[in-house]
Amino acid sequence: MEHSNTIRILIADDHSLFREGLKRIINMESDMEVVGECGDGIHVIELCNECHPDVILMDINMPVENGVVATEKIRMIAPDVKVVILSIHDDESYVFETLRKGASGYLLKDMEAFELLNAVRSVVQGYAYIHPKVTGKLINQLRRMTYLNDTGVAATGETIMRGFGADSETLKENPLTKRECEVLRLMTEGKSNKLIGESLYISEKTVKNHVSSILQKMNVEDRTQAVISAIKSGWVEL
Repeated sequence: MEHSNTIRILIADDHSLFREGLKRIINMESDMEVVGECGDGIHVIELCNECHPDVILMDINMPVENGVVATEKIRMIAPDVKVVILSIHDDESYVFETLRKGASGYLLKDMEAFELLNAVRSVVQGYAYIHPKVTGKLINQLRRMTYLNDTGVAATGETIMRGFGADSETLKENPLTKRECEVLRLMTEGKSNKLIGESLYISEKTVKNHVSSILQKMNVEDRTQAVISAIKSGWVEL
């Protein structure tokens, strides 16, 4: 395989049978290749320097050092590497923390193989990918709008948004068309392009075009940033 055209993937999970199954699925794809695997959060950092992966599929609960800590360290030493969490946990607190540390995606281990492969391709293209089931919980958590920061002091929703890298100032005007606003609203509900198309009676290709336009107009790189920015700007009613 030509490495320049192949997505190089590193797997970090403490269950060897799961790693083996995941490796078989990935290596069957013509555009993907597993370049390394390990079972703890320390070794994954070492392998990242050795294997130079494009994407790291990483569990949260690992010995020695967990996936959250490892994600933060990897983003510091290799900012171009995409970290995708692959976990059994669908609790929104895990999602907040991993995204805050720099993860590009959060997937659940019970998802279909084709969905996982599509998610990997999406993050390589610069998009974020969060499992729809998790996205719904994430939005519900944002609705509460009162959180605790690291010092235990109550923080506003705006403080949390800044933690995700959102701009300090909200956008003054909504540049989106009526249809783009409808698509954006459904994005905040965690719907896939296919489900958005079914809801609005438009094709999936048309939805993709609207999403691309939304990202460009909002000056963000992925769907997650778009949703967070839209909520902060008051463009989406929670």
